[in-house]
Amino acid sequence: MQIGELARTTSTKVETIRFYEKIGLLAEPRRTTGNYRDYGATHLARLSFIRRARDLGFTLDQVRELLALSDDQDHPCGAIDGVARAHLAQIDQKIADLRALRRELDGLIGQCRQGAISECRIIEALGPRGEAGH
Repeated sequence: MQIGELARTTSTKVETIRFYEKIGLLAEPRRTTGNYRDYGATHLARLSFIRRARDLGFTLDQVRELLALSDDQDHPCGAIDGVARAHLAQIDQKIADLRALRRELDGLIGQCRQGAISECRIIEALGPRGEAGH
């Protein structure tokens, strides 16, 4: 299949497919006599893997590691489990950080007296009055 069909099939932008090729996540396909990229089932499976991993929030480095591990079928699964557990810990930390941000912002909003901007608690909390627009 050509790059446009691969892009449609995997819901991936053509530029993203080219980027994955450039950074080595996806092997460059053979070329047709007309110099078009000719992708096969292996490309489709690998790109689908990459897309799913990215949808789950894995970084490109983590995806690269997962791909390298998955390419070695005899390798113990524990290494992949380790990558996934590390990613889950990062997600848990982000959730905790977001909850803390939410509590802080909710508290600021709760202090709103619906008065003039000059008395706004949110602006006051963000910094000195003269620097709010900078």
